[in-house]
Amino acid sequence: MASVNEYHIQGSYFEACNCEAICPCRRQNGVANGLSTYGICDFLLSWQIDRGSADGVDLSGIAVSMAGRYSDEEEGTPWSVIIYIDENAGDDQFEALSEIFQGNAKGNILFTGNISKVLAVKRARIALDHAAGNEQIRIGGIASAKSLENVAFDGTVTCGIPGHDHPGQESVSSLTHNDGPFQWDYKERCGFATDFAYAS
Repeated sequence: MASVNEYHIQGSYFEACNCEAICPCRRQNGVANGLSTYGICDFLLSWQIDRGSADGVDLSGIAVSMAGRYSDEEEGTPWSVIIYIDENAGDDQFEALSEIFQGNAKGNILFTGNISKVLAVKRARIALDHAAGNEQIRIGGIASAKSLENVAFDGTVTCGIPGHDHPGQESVSSLTHNDGPFQWDYKERCGFATDFAYAS
């Protein structure tokens, strides 16, 4: 599968980053807040695909994760990322998800427009738990994130990655990563959980 013409995927989403909760990148009651807490954003994102396909290739049940970094000081805050795809994905599934999450398949997966450098797309042993209040990411022995406690907020909190039409739950979360140039271990920072639906 050299390219993807038509796709749709939906499921659950959880992320953590090194900002303080509530992450200033979120919208609160529809209002944008500002730049990242510390000027550099280190993040770990995850998607559990419950249902979906790409050009007839079934993508249901596959997990995807993305680690990355950007600086508020760089014009346009371009992202550098590593994309991890479930080691159990078949070759066609791997290629389709690689195209989708790099933004090559277009559609409403708009956050991929922020990606300027893909350092790697690799298979990995991904274990996700997106149960409300107990969200966790584990990528082999190299990365993890965990929701520690929910953050109370009177209204809606949204994130541009799953889309601002998918309000969710902010949390205090931890995250670690030890692969390539992304080396970090953050305690009691921010996290966000919701659902997602991307399509061409």
